[in-house]
Amino acid sequence: MGRKRLQEPADGRPTVHTVAARAGVSIASASRVLNGVGGSPETIRKVRAAAAEVGYVPNAIARSLQSQRTGLIALAVEDIGNPVYVAMMRAIESVVASSGRQLLVHATGGRIDNETALLRRLANRYVDGMIVSPIRVTDDHLAALVDSPVPVVVVGQLGADAPVDNVRTDSRHGVALAVDHLVAGGRRRIGFVNGPLDTVPGTARDAGFRAALAGHGIALEAHLVEVGDFQYAAGRAATERLLARTEPDALVCANDLIAVGALHALLAAGRRVPEDVALVGMDDTDLARMMFPQLSSVSLGSAERGRRAAELLLERIADPTLPPRREQVPPHLVVRASSRATPPAPRTATDPESASTAGSTGPESVSTAGSTGPEGARTADLGAEAAPSHPSSEGATP
Repeated sequence: MGRKRLQEPADGRPTVHTVAARAGVSIASASRVLNGVGGSPETIRKVRAAAAEVGYVPNAIARSLQSQRTGLIALAVEDIGNPVYVAMMRAIESVVASSGRQLLVHATGGRIDNETALLRRLANRYVDGMIVSPIRVTDDHLAALVDSPVPVVVVGQLGADAPVDNVRTDSRHGVALAVDHLVAGGRRRIGFVNGPLDTVPGTARDAGFRAALAGHGIALEAHLVEVGDFQYAAGRAATERLLARTEPDALVCANDLIAVGALHALLAAGRRVPEDVALVGMDDTDLARMMFPQLSSVSLGSAERGRRAAELLLERIADPTLPPRREQVPPHLVVRASSRATPPAPRTATDPESASTAGSTGPESVSTAGSTGPEGARTADLGAEAAPSHPSSEGATP
């Protein structure tokens, strides 16, 4: 008996009918094998051989409609160029890829309308689930989260009654770690360069700075505080404004992008770092290690938050009945050359160390996250970031 006539679609691509005819089995049997449902060993062998012979490629769209799965996960962040989001994205992608899915990344520009529209559009069964790190959490955000037909995990701060999975950090405590460290190094005129105060990180870090100073009995001086944005240029400009009116002996910056801007402003103004002004950033991104001197920075666990968010999302996809989970990744301080605890003595012509630079490193500049001492003594203030958020540090950070 001759082979059955191959049935080709209008565009010439082989279909399940083509494979069934080539294998000499029913269309139902071929479909079961091609969709991974199973069949007898002989049927599986025939169908797979026929599929390879005719060059059959599964129709992903048809398969997703049948299985109610797209194999896609979406990540929405404010700025895909921000080093915080890069670290987060890499960790998420690794987890997503291990599940056989692909990651789609969207930059929202921090616009509330973009974020809520994206939630509603992508969640309309274009993806299997979403991870979002919103700049600010509004009532529109919450409504879109609650109404989403697919699982959503938020990296950032949400209210205690928000019915979605949430991974957060405590940047208020992170600022306290930085202040404790600087005070332990003898600094008393500590300035603060922050991001917008209408964001969760901006609000939380401002509160953390004020509380940390009060805890050390240091009065807050308004001219030592400057507000800009969570970006390099804004950080540099804010630092220049601060230096034009006062002389700090230390600066805490609300993220590493601001800290790099502050470093450049300090050096341009003739201030030595850390001899004249000690400097600490937040996020502990790759930027902190690229600068000279290397920047001390408070790690907010961007990669860890991304990893846990991806794991929670996959668990939620597998079991939609799970109760909402909330996880917190604690901050820790990484001390480097920019905030050496003990400033070196003034240099003289006969000083054998006179050839060293302001950015030279030593044992005091290589502190690890697990180091102990005054900078690690403050306990975390859980729930400190109950307001809306910005992704430049905890997602700006959320």
